[in-house]
Order: sequence, then C-alpha cells, then structure tokens
Amino acid sequence: MSVSEMFAALQGALGQDQDIREEIRKVVQALEQTAREILTLLQGVHQGPGFQHIPKKCQKAREHFGTVRTQMESLKTKFPADQYYRFHEHWRFVLQRLVFLAAFVVYLESETLVTREAVAEILGIEADRERGFHLDIEDYLSGVLTLASELARLAVNSVTAGDYARPLRISTFINELDSGFRLLNLKNDSLRKRYDGLKYDVKKIEEVVYDLSIRGLNKEAAVGEK
Repeated sequence: MSVSEMFAALQGALGQDQDIREEIRKVVQALEQTAREILTLLQGVHQGPGFQHIPKKCQKAREHFGTVRTQMESLKTKFPADQYYRFHEHWRFVLQRLVFLAAFVVYLESETLVTREAVAEILGIEADRERGFHLDIEDYLSGVLTLASELARLAVNSVTAGDYARPLRISTFINELDSGFRLLNLKNDSLRKRYDGLKYDVKKIEEVVYDLSIRGLNKEAAVGEK
C-alpha cells in the first residue's frame, strides 16, 4: 500500500468518526432541550404558589422523562456499543443534568435520595456497565451534588413562602447526604471540586435553620408537623 493509499484509508476512518459524532450531537441537542423544559417546569416550586402544585409539577416532569427515554433509545443507536467511553464526553453534561432533574423530582415526591438504579430506569438506560449504555457512577454523583445546591435554594425560598418545616427536613437530608459523601474516596478532580461545594450548601441551610431558631419559627414548624 502506497503512502497516499494509507492516508486515504485514514481519511475514510476520520470521516466515519466525524459522522458518528455529528449524529450524537443532534440527539444530545434534543436531550438538552428536553432537560431545559423539565428544569423550567420544576423551577416553579421555588415560587410561593408553587409549593401547592408540587405533585402536579412532578407528574408533568415524569411525562417529559418519557421523551427523554425515547431520545436515549435513539442515542444508543448512534455509536458502536463497545465505544461508550470514547464518545462519553458528548453526553456527559446533559446526562448529569438529567440525573439532577430526576433526583429533584423524586425528592419532591418523597423527600428521599433516588438510587442510581432508579435514575437509570427513569432515563431508560442501564445501571450496570456490562449491559451497555449505562449511568456512570461519577455522573450520578455529580447530579446528586447539583441536587444539594438546588435544595439549599429551596430551603431559603421555603421560608419566604412561609413554609418553616421544609428547611428543617432539607437540613436533615443534606446532612445525611454529606455524611454519605464523606465515606467516598473521591479521586476524580472535577467531582472532588464539586463535592467541596457541598459544605457551602450545608452551611447555607444551617444558616436558614439557625435564623428560624432565633425567630422561634422552628418550634412553630415542629408543632405544625405533628
């Protein structure tokens, strides 16, 4: 094979790779749009009247996740099944965003932390790496850390809306989350930096709870919970 023939073959391989990336990019753009729609829907819970419509907003978000599952099925067909990590960077960000959104919906519904397996089911992908297109552990953890920041914001807005019990429950949840992350030996630099931000979320929520305590509103919230 001549040098020109060798490089012609290389160009063909490069062209195929570029075609795959372009097809992936189109599906990822659609996923990003759906994620924005879900986020816009859920942001309504931060407003006063939004607390009264949490179940309805969660139900509507669940419907949007049906679209996500369809888009994920399309994404799976765009690249060879054994090359997940070769193209992972293309969908990593949107997948982490979708994990956060799924975790937020589950928290609003039950005030519990969604498992990785449950998130994978919501998104229509696998939890186990061996089974193909899956939810990477680090992507799951990144989404959970985004949830922590969102709940810190929700704690503040709950007080504004006159819901004094919610920040106390959020505080308990976030402290349990922080304890869980402390059990992990995080090596990933990006994930480690995001985890470092969790202490600020904990502090922010503690300040909200402290303010409620000073004003005597935590006792009022405790009575209301009974």
